Amino acid sequence: MSDLRLDATQLDRYSRHVIMDEIGPEGQQRLLDASVLVVGAGGLGSPAIQYLAAAGIGRLGIVDDDVVERSNLQRQIVHGDADVGRPKVESAADYVDALNPDIDVDTHETRITAENVADLVAAYDVVLDASDNFATRYLLNDHCVLTETPLSHGAIYRFEGQVTTFTNERGAESSVGDDSSDGTDADRSPDSPPCYRCIFPEAPEPGTVPDCATTGVLGVLPGTVGCIQATEVVKYVLGKGEVLEGRLLMYDAMDMGFETVDVRSNPTCPVCGDEPEIESVEDVSYDGTCQISAD
Repeated sequence: MSDLRLDATQLDRYSRHVIMDEIGPEGQQRLLDASVLVVGAGGLGSPAIQYLAAAGIGRLGIVDDDVVERSNLQRQIVHGDADVGRPKVESAADYVDALNPDIDVDTHETRITAENVADLVAAYDVVLDASDNFATRYLLNDHCVLTETPLSHGAIYRFEGQVTTFTNERGAESSVGDDSSDGTDADRSPDSPPCYRCIFPEAPEPGTVPDCATTGVLGVLPGTVGCIQATEVVKYVLGKGEVLEGRLLMYDAMDMGFETVDVRSNPTCPVCGDEPEIESVEDVSYDGTCQISAD
């Protein structure tokens, strides 16, 4: 305990963690030393940001290029009525500052793209995908696979949600804070974990899956899904419990039912398969069906 760095205020704030055998002061210090990039400060990102900050994740990056609209407030609970018209990253950062002064918040008022994804992700231990579009999901998946960055995935539709975790630990063992990976696939194992493309090889054709502005969404649904994503990230940072790697958790709010489906890596996956075609996000056109560029 000689390296314990929690001060009296932190011991009080995180006391319900510190008294747990599975966490303790050492585990809380791991949380404080960790950094998480949350992509999207909307329905999923809001509860994830709240609980990651409350848990003591020491540095949060928040990526979003949108502003708060009044129609967001039914589900995007990190924002308030006074925030309408403000950049979401600003109101989300203000919420975190008021909740927990321990947390450093980096705001990135931008859309994540193939051109900036490397710089944004490189500064963080874990990525939490709270985006609302397929292009971003595939982009984050491909980059995180190539750089062996753990990725939490969540998605919602009307009354249903899904969550899984991609640790992207391929070949040699990796851990939070270990930046020794060079992003190559030289040590690819036949038992490598699946990625998002293994489950969903291609995005649906544009216009075939309506968004929440068209079909609506149950306001409390993203709260459940986003909290599960935050739980997965906290467990991963602590190195405790079993994350949803290799399992897709599906939630139906109408029936109040959860179902877990086992998912496997696809040996023909273009990014994590035996003979990957994607060696850089520049190989992919992240629009339409997120296919590999012909050239």
